[in-house]
Amino acid sequence: MPEGDAEGDFGDDVEARAEHGTHSDAEDDTETGAATENGTPTGGRTRRRGKALLDAIYTAAVEEAAVARGGRLTMDAIAKRAATARSTLYRRWNDPTDLLLDALADLHPVEQPAPGADDLRGDLTRSLRLMCDWAFSPAGRAVMAIVANPGRDSAAVEALYERVFAARGGTFTQTVLRHYAEHGHFDPARLTPVVVDLGEALVTKRMMDTGADPGDDYLAAIVDQAILPAIGLDPAH
Repeated sequence: MPEGDAEGDFGDDVEARAEHGTHSDAEDDTETGAATENGTPTGGRTRRRGKALLDAIYTAAVEEAAVARGGRLTMDAIAKRAATARSTLYRRWNDPTDLLLDALADLHPVEQPAPGADDLRGDLTRSLRLMCDWAFSPAGRAVMAIVANPGRDSAAVEALYERVFAARGGTFTQTVLRHYAEHGHFDPARLTPVVVDLGEALVTKRMMDTGADPGDDYLAAIVDQAILPAIGLDPAH
């Protein structure tokens, strides 16, 4: 995505063009209101701009990617699902993958550990729950469409990790683990690449084996039997 805040660019562009009485690609008209018996809308038109338009585009991108799975994602399909013009998309993104990566970064959740760092077990369990909920959302399915595609684009996968996962703090449990390590609950040296991936790896394997959400009891077992022992802590204390 070009430099600059997309939301601000959308809004500023609309205002600038409005002064000249022109319609911007950064806004669109959407029919609202009830429909008559023959399907003609009875309401007026509402103009989307700024964050409202950006949110609609991001939602459309991840939903379309989730539906397409290993298929080809196109600007046409995203624009149609977002009910906007294709030119609106090309004003901000070079291709559908670029758009999708921005959408995934915007929608990617990050666990917020307890500020006082006083509930490590609970925070770790909640971070894995957040991961599961995300995995079964359109955004999670869109990510799987990228990484699990046999003919996947290696550049797209690398960009996914750099622009989405790394930019949002790494793995779900990593945010929690680093927070507690910084507060002196355990030695930060224990946070090896294997340890910070441990919880997510076990959850992913369970989901791949069963095709279902692991359930809260299983997530708690991962924390008690794998993550806490790996950082040198006894779950019983």
